[in-house]
Amino acid sequence: MPSILADPAAVAVLPTLEVPDCLQAQPELLHSLKHSSSVLALAVSPQHDSIYAGTQDGEIVVWSLSTFHQVQQVQAHKRSVMSLSLSPDGCYLFSSACDPIINVWCPQTLRRLYEIYGNHDVGDVFSTAYSPQHDTLYIGAQNMTIQWVSLSDPSIRVTPESQRHPDRRSHRFFDSKAVGGTSTPRRSEDKWGLIPRANTVLEIDSGAIRKFAHYGYIYCMLIAKGPTVEVGPEDDVLISGGGDGTIKLWSLGAPGRGDPDDPERAGIREIMSLGADDAESVLSLALDGSFLYAGKLDGIVELWDLDTAQRLRVIKAQNHDIMSLQMGQWKAHSGKEKSKILTSACSAYKNEKYYITGANDDDICVWNIKDEGEAELGPRSQTKDDVLLSALTEFVSYKTISSRPEFAEDCRKGATYLGALFKRMGGYVEMLSTGESHNPVVLARFSGKKESADKRKRILFYGHYDVVPADNEKGKWATEPFAVHGTNGFLYGRGISDNKGPILAALFAVTDLVQAQKLENDVVFLIEGEEEFGSRGFEQVVQGNKERIGPVDYVLLANSYWLDDEVPCLTYGLRGVLHATICVDSSRPDTHSGVDGSHINDEPLSDLTAVLSKLKGRGNRVLIPGFYDGIPPVTPEEEARYDDIASILVRRSAEAASEAEIKKSLLARWREPNLTIHRYNVSGPDGSLVSSHASSHISMRLVPGQEVDVVAAALTSFLQREFAGLDSENKLNIRIDNKAEPWLGDPTNDIFRTLCDAVIEAWPDCFEPRQGAAQRSNRSEGSEGPRQDSPEPPTGKPRKPLYIREGGSIPATRFLEKEFGAPAAHLPCGRASDSAHLNNERMSLINLVKAREIFGKVFVRL
Repeated sequence: MPSILADPAAVAVLPTLEVPDCLQAQPELLHSLKHSSSVLALAVSPQHDSIYAGTQDGEIVVWSLSTFHQVQQVQAHKRSVMSLSLSPDGCYLFSSACDPIINVWCPQTLRRLYEIYGNHDVGDVFSTAYSPQHDTLYIGAQNMTIQWVSLSDPSIRVTPESQRHPDRRSHRFFDSKAVGGTSTPRRSEDKWGLIPRANTVLEIDSGAIRKFAHYGYIYCMLIAKGPTVEVGPEDDVLISGGGDGTIKLWSLGAPGRGDPDDPERAGIREIMSLGADDAESVLSLALDGSFLYAGKLDGIVELWDLDTAQRLRVIKAQNHDIMSLQMGQWKAHSGKEKSKILTSACSAYKNEKYYITGANDDDICVWNIKDEGEAELGPRSQTKDDVLLSALTEFVSYKTISSRPEFAEDCRKGATYLGALFKRMGGYVEMLSTGESHNPVVLARFSGKKESADKRKRILFYGHYDVVPADNEKGKWATEPFAVHGTNGFLYGRGISDNKGPILAALFAVTDLVQAQKLENDVVFLIEGEEEFGSRGFEQVVQGNKERIGPVDYVLLANSYWLDDEVPCLTYGLRGVLHATICVDSSRPDTHSGVDGSHINDEPLSDLTAVLSKLKGRGNRVLIPGFYDGIPPVTPEEEARYDDIASILVRRSAEAASEAEIKKSLLARWREPNLTIHRYNVSGPDGSLVSSHASSHISMRLVPGQEVDVVAAALTSFLQREFAGLDSENKLNIRIDNKAEPWLGDPTNDIFRTLCDAVIEAWPDCFEPRQGAAQRSNRSEGSEGPRQDSPEPPTGKPRKPLYIREGGSIPATRFLEKEFGAPAAHLPCGRASDSAHLNNERMSLINLVKAREIFGKVFVRL
């Protein structure tokens, strides 16, 4: 049963005027789509997986109905788009605007198939309606006419340069000549040149018009199949609503040109008129069998019975104009204080019912709805992605901030929730205590099929459920950090990309396989809660519980991001890290620099500065003896990887630097060590004091070939030697806070090759097609996925994922690899724009779904 939506709420309208209990609850806001201008028109096509939005700027913007990513955008009209509609078979998308042009588009490609105009100055075109029976488009305009055009009539096709085109014919008002015989030049805007050229231009015949169809603007129209006994049940009938307050039903004759001076031969024939022509404007229409709902000014809704031509009810629904008629009752938009819902659409897609609203707050909101019958049957059946998103929403809601003691309880609750989820999905779960006040490690095991017990591998998936802080006191987050919110195909929330989303993608990949009885290998999840705070206690827990964890053949993690937002990557190297605190202390208390300060007293801060200044020389080169010893040179294979990456990145971005600059930057970030002085701390609050204590925190990023313990010893020895050379009366103390070894994987091993194939299969549009289906099976041992013997094609698409290293550190990677004697591999799930650790952290919905698919392939094939 249809109902009303207007600003700022929608109110249900049923024959009984009662809202059933199932519609009282706020429906679920599934996703919101952001644009830069008001949304005036909407159309939805499950057939093309598309949501079409017509905007105030004259654009048509298309989002995917499955992933909510924007997929297309086209300048469609010179003025605001007033209506969008699809033909019943989904072959045509019709648009009209505040200009005299009507466009017909291919819904799949947004090619402009037809450009249509009439010989009359119609003003704005508020509505269109298409009759499949007659292959005719009907047009409702500001000049109170209904016009029509047959898309298959060759006699009305004209050249784009026709002088009768609205852009070329003289306008009696705007082109009128002023004193002196000149007229004002027409306005020209660059964006008008962006409108695609039409394949065919149709000029509406001067006879294909019904003048004064209404005595007011024709705001809305729809085509109905035999809605009244006046016509046959299979006949198309046009229903129109006008600014004069009337609703009219028209029978449709053959799509001939008619006679504009003879209403009976004008191509459409009025068969019914409802309402008085001095009433409030009819702005929207909705049909339910023989019941017709009309939305009018000032919140009035009229309910008509078309069989008897009787008005059954007049309802004062609200105080706002009824711009759209659909289903439901709730406050739908709140982006602005006076936001108005201007358009809406309903659609069924993948067993779901969506209600989509567009408003002047530049938002499109997608709602999950269910009708009264579904409510009686109980909760709706959820798709597998629904369950994943529901679990992720709850997982993100736990403020698992490991670095702040006040969130210790939230961390434990988050760990408990994750353990319960693993158990609910069929895993054997244990909570491994780290002792002291550290957060527990969640261990979960899933066993492969019994019949493959003799050849099963054991895959260890590592992740972390803790997150960095997400303070929003200054309002830098667009949404609540610990509540998942979907916008433009991205899910926003702290930890959604780092690392809660990838963990659940891997978990649900396992459960997919278990339910399908296709899990060939054992999968062990080891999820810690201290990664963002130095992985405190993690190594001790693993070493103390190796028997519980069991043997491991492969280690897999997913805790990083692509280089950009376009090309999937595989990470095969990470820099290690060493954090240290350097302190210099005096036996004297803090003193005043003026009263007590003297050159005969050694100042701790001066000593600390002198010592730290010796750590680095020109070009930021670290001066610790032997620091660079053992770092292997760049191999030809590695050089080729960097060249591939640089060439692809420079082609994908018009603003990118040169290939040489990109390559130099990547080499410096990924495979060269560095030392950074982060901050100074001193005792005493007064800036004029000579502090008795001075300290600094430094970090060293290490690369494969450097042993972290060796570097730590060299750092300590070097600083002590330099400090001794100062002959200072102060004391030096060096504290190693935490350390992690660098990691370098083997891109040619089984796990990387399996990941490579899975990524290519999951993201086919990101890569050049393979040469043959047998390529994978014929690939030689020791190669990195598909061969790449020829240069990358000019499209900028690679033939395989980019093999990258990263400048950051994940302490557990090399530790787990050494502890279990198993090779590790790293699948980046997120995109470069995910803003992990920053405000408005997010993850693409499609990346989450693809990660689930990739993990599933890997768990089966290894």
